[in-house]
Amino acid sequence: MANLVDMTPFEAVTYYFDQACDRLVVRDEIRNLICTPDREVRVEIPVRMDNGDLEVFIGYRIQHNDSRGPYKGGVRYHPEADEEEVRALAALMTWKTALVGIPFGGAKGGVQCDPRKMSSRELQSLTRRFTRSISQIIGVNQDIPAPDVGTNSQTMAWMMSAYAEEHGYSPGVVTGKPLELGGSAGREQATGRGVSLIINEAAKDLGISMDHSKIAIQGFGNVGSWTAQFLSDGGSSVIAVSDVNGGLHNAQGLDLDQLKAHVVRTGSVLDFRDAEAITNDELLEIECDFLVPAALGGAINSRNASKIRARMVVEGANNPVTPAGEAILNDRGVSCLPDLMVNAGGVTVSYFEWVQNIQRFPWDLNRVNGALEEIMVRAYREVQAMVERDNITYRDAAFSIAVGRVAHALELQGLP
Repeated sequence: MANLVDMTPFEAVTYYFDQACDRLVVRDEIRNLICTPDREVRVEIPVRMDNGDLEVFIGYRIQHNDSRGPYKGGVRYHPEADEEEVRALAALMTWKTALVGIPFGGAKGGVQCDPRKMSSRELQSLTRRFTRSISQIIGVNQDIPAPDVGTNSQTMAWMMSAYAEEHGYSPGVVTGKPLELGGSAGREQATGRGVSLIINEAAKDLGISMDHSKIAIQGFGNVGSWTAQFLSDGGSSVIAVSDVNGGLHNAQGLDLDQLKAHVVRTGSVLDFRDAEAITNDELLEIECDFLVPAALGGAINSRNASKIRARMVVEGANNPVTPAGEAILNDRGVSCLPDLMVNAGGVTVSYFEWVQNIQRFPWDLNRVNGALEEIMVRAYREVQAMVERDNITYRDAAFSIAVGRVAHALELQGLP
């Protein structure tokens, strides 16, 4: 295992997994069986671009573990969505679904591309070709993709359509679809709602009144913007946000309605009035109650963790705090709520969508939100109870619960 500073994303997830196995005294044969992915598929995706050139993209679908149910995980379109990153995210999905107690395993997909530089026609061609390339290993009871960074409900509509061309109408093959095609009410907001629910629970334990809390959020995409909205609606002051271009700070709190309208008009948070322009690095160092890194991985690391001035870091994105960064935070007494708990709202409502598709019976928004709150609060309370009982970090507790459930499922099924 590499040292904490040099760890790759998959080594980081495996590091926490190994610690949980040591804590739980998991047998070596079970540990070895769980550690490595069940299947890794790499495909070439040729796309005729709008300028007439043929460009070949590389895509992956990595299925980590299905001992508790079908593989489940998003599809990411990003230049850095390589095999190493997708493998780490697939493993993280196994622990995420186990922690919140929904009957799925873990998988992840990725295509190395920059969707911001591609037309809708190019993205549709890419998605359909990618779906056909992996269609034999996905399915309603086999592996269910969903949106992730760089993809959305439209991407899922294309995937569903491409899959249907070979296998027939099957809306449950993907989640995060448009409502008109069998999507679930509340799915778009689900991850951000889940983040806000976790923060509300943590605030109770810290003795922080949400009416007086200050929030900084790195990333103002789907997760960050909805998190900001829900927390603001609950009385919190969102004092800083950012996107890939830079950030904003207003110590009195940002006007989110005006900010969202500005983003719709301009495509970025930059140049918003009544706010000071800051960098993404400066946002992470702002004094606040809750810091929510909701962009990409590795944002808080060995170089900047000593400068964090939040009372608690809440991982809205996947892998935003490196092991080396978290070690520094722990030494400074800054707690970190881990991604496999915090951002599990998305996969939880994806589970609800899958259930609705199988039953052909839609749920209303109140039912979705009520069930989501029940699951997220229960997961937090289970983690919190272990933190207090065993005097360990939130991440150690979350991994211990999740790994224990997967290991127990394998034991019950019997080994070869």
